[in-house]
Amino acid sequence: MASITIEHLDKVYSNGHVAARDLNLAIRHGELLVLVGPSGSGKSTVLRLIAGLERPTSGRILIDDEDVTGVPPERRDLAMVFQSYALYPHKSVRENLAFGLRVRRIEAAEIRDRVQQAAATLGIEPLLDRKPAQLSGGQRQRVALGRALVREPRAFLLDEPLSNLDPLLRADTRAELALLHRRLGATMVYVTHDQEEAMTLGARVAVMRDGQLEQVGTPLEIFRRPANVFVATFLGSPAMNVWRCSCAQTGAGTRVAYRGLAVDLEGTRNLFDQDEVLVGVRPHDIGLVPPGDADAVGRVEVVEPLGATTLLHVRIDGMAGRAARIVVPADGAVAIDDEVAIRIRRDRVYLFDERTGMAVTPP
Repeated sequence: MASITIEHLDKVYSNGHVAARDLNLAIRHGELLVLVGPSGSGKSTVLRLIAGLERPTSGRILIDDEDVTGVPPERRDLAMVFQSYALYPHKSVRENLAFGLRVRRIEAAEIRDRVQQAAATLGIEPLLDRKPAQLSGGQRQRVALGRALVREPRAFLLDEPLSNLDPLLRADTRAELALLHRRLGATMVYVTHDQEEAMTLGARVAVMRDGQLEQVGTPLEIFRRPANVFVATFLGSPAMNVWRCSCAQTGAGTRVAYRGLAVDLEGTRNLFDQDEVLVGVRPHDIGLVPPGDADAVGRVEVVEPLGATTLLHVRIDGMAGRAARIVVPADGAVAIDDEVAIRIRRDRVYLFDERTGMAVTPP
């Protein structure tokens, strides 16, 4: 398996659109790295640049320390799996898997062995004689993965391969893909806009926005220590609450306040030199408490049952704008229009610079 290195990569289209801006990224041997970001963030463009389907405006791409920036796609020895399955409808699964090898004039015996091994790895042996029209969406996706697998490439590039599947099948196929990566030890670059996929699949996650890398790290690092407000609100479901609060130094730290909400944070004295700060709190880190222990009081506007938990939208007294999102156990008897008292976990408060959006200090 290969390592892939991106150095100062830029991609600017003729209409002036910037799809990649000074990207630097090192993908390790055998790593599954996920590129995640909203639509238009440039993640699929980066994958196409690695594959050689697009030419960069500037910068370099190296595979195992070999500069392949000007090398055509067929000589990079990379396998790409697209969002669409792109299977030949008139060929059987066996023929779809073998087609690319036949084009490369691989010997028939080796083709049979590779096809059989890929089918066994992906659990599609009983499907080898069927046509794509006789397969479910998940089975077709496994065939598309198998077609890449039989090539034994230096690395796999996957561009939102599960987005056409229904939620249950998507979760099952995602688990199969994680197991496949573990068995193969293959280098994989996986593109998705789904933050849940990114968090569950990637050994590391690279978060993109507007053609730039916002943060790279393990899923847990990014979740616990987001570099800025964008990363903090993009990763995590339900999304983090963010409030623009006034701040004042206290003897032990800082008091942050926004109308009906006030919180004292110890150990944060002199961390920032401004009168306002962005305060972030994840919905799971706000609890319902007796009124005497509360940071604020509010009224429940929306109740969303999620199974084991319930998501509440609580309008805090005196607070304008979006209601606070709070996750509580499902067995709590809370209804619309109930008045509730809330308290924030002090060790799970995130602070961001009000001017730049960058994290002030890890929680």
